[in-house]
Amino acid sequence: MKKILLICLAATAMYNENVMAQTDSLTAKGAALQLISSQFSFTEGPAPDKRGNVYFTDQPNNKIWKYGTDGRLTLFMDNAGRSNGLYIDKKGNILSCADEKNELWRISPQKEVTVLLRDFEGKLLNGPNDLWLNKNGDIYFTDPFYARNYWTRKGQEIKEMKVYVLRKGKKKAEVAADGFNRPNGIVGTPDGKYLYVADIGGDKTYRFEINKDGTLTGKTLLIAKGSDGMTLDSRGNIYLCGKGVTIYDKEGKMLQNVPVPAKWTANVCFSGKNRDVLFITASESVYTIQMAVTGVE
Repeated sequence: MKKILLICLAATAMYNENVMAQTDSLTAKGAALQLISSQFSFTEGPAPDKRGNVYFTDQPNNKIWKYGTDGRLTLFMDNAGRSNGLYIDKKGNILSCADEKNELWRISPQKEVTVLLRDFEGKLLNGPNDLWLNKNGDIYFTDPFYARNYWTRKGQEIKEMKVYVLRKGKKKAEVAADGFNRPNGIVGTPDGKYLYVADIGGDKTYRFEINKDGTLTGKTLLIAKGSDGMTLDSRGNIYLCGKGVTIYDKEGKMLQNVPVPAKWTANVCFSGKNRDVLFITASESVYTIQMAVTGVE
């Protein structure tokens, strides 16, 4: 009996060590948070291009910034439509949730703007916040309502806060999912099979199955926590923002929290030539930390 107990204790210890090793391996050994700059008002929307440079927004100041793999921080675009969430396609175009007029934009590398979507069925959207581009060209985006002092309108033309999809080549959006309190962060798997949506208002994160026709089914409560922005790594782990960055595995189990010295951590992405540097937008600041895993966006 004693021998069996010792074997069980040893097995438990090995299991705990493996779990700890997996958790600790998410950030590189000895890695520390690095402050890049604190010159902003509120940073959001970090998105990497194919070279690993990151573009992000200073939304109140109406600017898009670039943080290069060479460590240089430069202004990419002024008068950026109050851009919030961003995503960069394979051609280097920036897809933007342009909050000034509640539109979706495509911004070319030469800063030429194409308005992809102006409204939904003739009504102003609440305010596209975050978006994700599927490999087939469909754009999924969240549409919460946050009243802005630069808007002329006073209220919502669409009462419900939903997730929409703008299919490739189309000029009209479709409702992809509803039943949220206030959807915010959104990200999908690179194979186009699953979509994650964070309902920040309901403090929950859901997983959907993306069908071949682009519709969403199989809504599953994955994590009893909401998020502002979010991203995925190559292991399928999910990175949620708010109080620092909290990492969960694909089954919804919490693995690790990366503390960030800011009032609010809004969004996150993987950057760098090897996609192994976590780039974090946190209120007036942006930070990086070296990871032992890579991103998939």
